[in-house]
Amino acid sequence: GIPAIPAIDFSQFGAIEAKPLSRIQKLSGPHLHRAWLNVPMVTQQHEADVTELEDFRASLKAEAEKQGVRVTTLAFIMRAVAAALQEFPKFNSSLSADGQQLIYKKYINLGIAVDTPNGLVVPVFRDVGQKSIFELSAELAAMSQKARDGKLSPKDLQGGCFSISSLGGIGGGHFTPIVNAPEVAILGVSRAQMKPVWDGKNFIPRLMLPLSLSY
Repeated sequence: GIPAIPAIDFSQFGAIEAKPLSRIQKLSGPHLHRAWLNVPMVTQQHEADVTELEDFRASLKAEAEKQGVRVTTLAFIMRAVAAALQEFPKFNSSLSADGQQLIYKKYINLGIAVDTPNGLVVPVFRDVGQKSIFELSAELAAMSQKARDGKLSPKDLQGGCFSISSLGGIGGGHFTPIVNAPEVAILGVSRAQMKPVWDGKNFIPRLMLPLSLSY
């Protein structure tokens, strides 16, 4: 076993306040710790040029308003991940409990990490490759609100093949997302930034999206 962190009486150094962990925090901590110990993961980092993607997303604004949805970049990323999992099926697999077989899944369900007042949860979006950008955007909004309201059912959290953790809302660059075992990979998405990119003759402004793939 791993040696425990020694207990320290922090009150001897100054005033403190102890707040109890939420149920979700109590569950997610050991789960992530178990995944970190059992999966020998590495993180590969890259920047994707999403300039044209953002222009296209902006062009959908009028149609999105008609349908009563807000189209987000995350919906496009979900569709891109679904296509990638079809092309690279090992990323849509899990190791059997005895470690002797690799189980390939013929469905594509994506877990999307959602930060809530009570802690991090990962609701699952089913059959992502079969849904439109508008459908995914509507489902993202509804499921995220359901998560923040604490109304997710056990079924909402089951059956994921691959997870996406987006930190675009808080900014920053690359990070190291922890694989949500028994899945074999997770994609971390940060906030896109306009950067000068060399095109062979000149530096041109391009919107670059930091991506971090742990597997």
